[in-house]
Amino acid sequence: MVAGEASGDLLAGLLIQGMQMHWPQAQGVGIGGPRMQAQGFDAWWPHEKLAVRGYVEVLRHYRGIVAIRDQLRQRLLAQPPDLFIGVDAPDFNLDLEARLKAEGIPTVHFVCPSIWAWRPERMEKIRRSVDHMLCIFPFEPALLAKAGVQATYVGHPSAQTIPMHPDRTAARQTLGLDGQRPVVALLPGSRLSEIEHLTPRFVQAAQLMQRQNPALQFVLPAIPSLLPRIQALVDAQGGLPGLYLIQGQSHRALAACDVTLIASGTATLEAALFKRPMVIGYHMNWLSWQIMKRQQLQPWVGLPNILSEDFVVPEFLQDRCTPEALAKACLDWLSAPDRVDALQSRFEQLHLTLQCDTAKLATHALEKVLSR
Repeated sequence: MVAGEASGDLLAGLLIQGMQMHWPQAQGVGIGGPRMQAQGFDAWWPHEKLAVRGYVEVLRHYRGIVAIRDQLRQRLLAQPPDLFIGVDAPDFNLDLEARLKAEGIPTVHFVCPSIWAWRPERMEKIRRSVDHMLCIFPFEPALLAKAGVQATYVGHPSAQTIPMHPDRTAARQTLGLDGQRPVVALLPGSRLSEIEHLTPRFVQAAQLMQRQNPALQFVLPAIPSLLPRIQALVDAQGGLPGLYLIQGQSHRALAACDVTLIASGTATLEAALFKRPMVIGYHMNWLSWQIMKRQQLQPWVGLPNILSEDFVVPEFLQDRCTPEALAKACLDWLSAPDRVDALQSRFEQLHLTLQCDTAKLATHALEKVLSR
């Protein structure tokens, strides 16, 4: 298995649970994170090695990433596994899967690349690389079938684990937050490149919010290995009184908050499943942005908006991702309880659509691949 970042580690961890129940003696090796390792996965490399986003950012780490992929391929070809599962990280995994499939190793990819939103030319590459796709959105299998790719909808794992009605009071108590004061969760991403671009903007936005509403509390969950860098970025902006900088616990932060200022990505769907209003912000290297925006197929980038086919939450991308705009949008949510209620109702319906026994459905699909 290869999971390339924190969200992939979460998805792979849930998948491993299902596989272990069905195949107790199964052994997993490859690239993964702490959730996978906690279940006995042998991580030859940590998942942080692949956690890079943006064309220019990838180029800076290209040689190191390619070297890891080459070494991994050689090890897997020397000792072929019964099955290879690439979890997200399509730029890394699809090339690897193509080589392994050509040598007769069954390949499964978990999380369909966003061919319906970005880079539709990937469809042919998927067909060459993947024996079976595990899809987390219900419309994807039919789309893949048109290209001759077998696929199974398994639901979104987070919809199974996140409660329909999260306990905000309990989450605040656990984090040591004042239950009577509003809370804003700052989630500037899980990749270092995202954090470098977004943390200063998010902190500046929080400072503006705090000037208008001194009662606000802020919580910023961080991957432990990136916590020192985030602290340095916060300090560089002059600090933020009332900021709770915590290790991990992003789900608890989402449960505790009244609104979240969040990077575009998987976390936006998790925020929707927690029924929290959000403001999506994203900023990247200028050249990466120029390339990416030319490949965009839909007017939305946030998953809640894509799945709703509407701007149900605001998005501020690149030049529009200013502290002033982010702060105003967050404060607008805090002052509009009726608008928040309507959004939460919409998110409840989305949650029901995505709620399946992902581990069980995925394991059954893997069994069919192995039987072939």
